[in-house]
Amino acid sequence: MYIGFDYGTANCSVASMDGNDPTLHLLEKDSFYIPSTLAAPTRDSVAEHLFRHRDLAPLDADGEQRLRRAIAANREEDIDLQFDDVMFGQAALDLYLSDPHEVYYVKSPKSFLGAMGLREAQLGFFEDLVCAMMANIKSQAEKSAQQIITDAVIGRPVNFQGRGGEASNIQAETILRRAATRAGFRNIEFQFEPVAAGLEYEASLTEDKTVLVVDIGGGTTDCSLIKMGPSWAGKADRNDSLIAHTGQRIGGNDLDIHMTFKQLMHPFGFGSRTLSGLEMPLTQFWNPIAINDVSAQAKFFAKENLKDLKHLHKEAAEPEKLARLLSVYHDTLGYSLVKKAEEAKIALSDSQVFTAQLKVLSELIDVDIRLDEMIEAIEVPKSKMVELVSEAVTLGGTKPDVIFMTGGSARSPILRSAVEQVLPNIPLVSGNYFGSVTAGLARWAKVCFE
Repeated sequence: MYIGFDYGTANCSVASMDGNDPTLHLLEKDSFYIPSTLAAPTRDSVAEHLFRHRDLAPLDADGEQRLRRAIAANREEDIDLQFDDVMFGQAALDLYLSDPHEVYYVKSPKSFLGAMGLREAQLGFFEDLVCAMMANIKSQAEKSAQQIITDAVIGRPVNFQGRGGEASNIQAETILRRAATRAGFRNIEFQFEPVAAGLEYEASLTEDKTVLVVDIGGGTTDCSLIKMGPSWAGKADRNDSLIAHTGQRIGGNDLDIHMTFKQLMHPFGFGSRTLSGLEMPLTQFWNPIAINDVSAQAKFFAKENLKDLKHLHKEAAEPEKLARLLSVYHDTLGYSLVKKAEEAKIALSDSQVFTAQLKVLSELIDVDIRLDEMIEAIEVPKSKMVELVSEAVTLGGTKPDVIFMTGGSARSPILRSAVEQVLPNIPLVSGNYFGSVTAGLARWAKVCFE
């Protein structure tokens, strides 16, 4: 059996073909979508979980050495790892939110795969993370389909997050391929996510059109200008139909992070001063919430930064605020703060004000966020997304007949309005915001594997 596999930054989903129509498969309880999250007792638990409970051995000697170190570290901490100790999706998020201090939690590992300067051990660890998530998803999908899955077309952005250009893309795709191979997939192909979304839209066309696909995912925004329609449907060679691609590491997570920074970090000392009148350093409020930036996270949660935070607390004119920032450090609260901003972003699509409740130390802090404040907070990432739309049309040298928007953040009326302002008088349509890429990947899998 073959599938289309959307290994997303925010959520994952898979689909197979039922005749000429894609069918999504249940991955978590009654949901077709599973959040891209993992929780475990320790960082070292992931490698042991794969070997001990899923019978998935490392691919090489480096992996075997990493596994031995992980098992030894768990034994030192007297951890007897059980199958259910490693959790995925909403269950992982619920566990983290219930007690963040006692859980090793990862959200959106896809965001880190293209980061340059990673050591071999770090690359191997990301392979373990992705493999664990893929193995869980493969197992759940096989239960849903009641068939063994052997082949997959995996979606990928035009450009992965990372400053290495094509080197970042090669590194990220290599990690995904190694992880998928280890998880049990036999034949693996990749397809650009916006192209996949376009293939799903193409199935509804009765005449050829030039379509601009705007895919705003959790980690990236990708735009593809594509010739589509009955003349192209089902063709294995689509090179002549692909007019232009643009893509950047800017997505829904970035909207949430900017929202968190501008609207939720003031109770933690953002904008406050020391007793001598100096402003608090901005990086101490950005780094803990930059959940898609390996370097920023490493700097904030480094042991040496604890000394700096304690010094700022001692020198603060409002020490109670810096005490909360220390709690962000000790309890790794960055993910939960960004989650609150995401909730606010969604709520403000339908209202003018939202009250975010932040639980820190023994306090429950209410922060009111107005719609105009949110619009101002996300201006920088929004502008970058819109630039990608314009760039795709410029590179293609032709205007589209229609704009097809997909991805979770494409639901935002603010982003949709921004795209309409750049390309006025062109019809803007949408399908399944979360499922279009997955369905298109399944359609391409049919072309690849039948």
